[in-house]
Amino acid sequence: MLTTRIIPCLDIKDGRTVKGVNFEGLRDAGDPVELARRYSDEGADELVFLDITATLEKRKTLAELVKRIAAEINIPFTVGGGIKTVDEIEELLKGGADKVSLNSSIVKNPDLINEASEAFGAQAIVAAVDAKKNGDSWNVYIKGGTEDTGLDALQWMQEVEDRGAGEILLTSMDRDGTKAGFDTELLKKVNELVRIPVIASGGAGTVQHCIDAVKISNADAVLAASIFHFKEIEIHHLKQKMKEAGIEVRTI
Repeated sequence: MLTTRIIPCLDIKDGRTVKGVNFEGLRDAGDPVELARRYSDEGADELVFLDITATLEKRKTLAELVKRIAAEINIPFTVGGGIKTVDEIEELLKGGADKVSLNSSIVKNPDLINEASEAFGAQAIVAAVDAKKNGDSWNVYIKGGTEDTGLDALQWMQEVEDRGAGEILLTSMDRDGTKAGFDTELLKKVNELVRIPVIASGGAGTVQHCIDAVKISNADAVLAASIFHFKEIEIHHLKQKMKEAGIEVRTI
């Protein structure tokens, strides 16, 4: 049985870690390099770094900050935000990232998934999907959650798998920052449709929420931000409780 991964997420704006609710009302959560080092030491399985305003501000991800973080940690590291080309992906992977997270760019140019997967391997390509409820379905949003594409999220996630993405980072915009729990309904539907790993994101507030994401929805990993940044839940405590619930986790 594969172990369930616990993944802290660093949302970066102007070189600082920030966190909001429903993608709005951002507040400062600390220095990203210090947080990354802390999470690596505390037993996080991976780390995700998202330059959340890169696409909106039409600039590249903070490559130098990526290098600084990579130098401080010894766990897999995913980087996303404003990445549009195979050359940019190569630059980040050479700079220390293990994977790249692609969202707006692959909606606009789906062939980028095929090209990147072929160039670097599916394991290096994470399709990030920001989904928001629309009646009985979910729509895909891009540009940091500011633009509704009208795409059906479930159909889109099947397509990214078919095109060669190795993993899906699925964020429920409705739950993001609310600490009301992951969208288990959405996660369950996705996991019934795709074979690649799905990271649950958006809504983590308690240990039970993380357990439910795995037990109810078959998530392969749980991603959270504020509960870790502000030490509301310690990673080692979360892992212990998940283990007690019968979930395989990596221990330090």
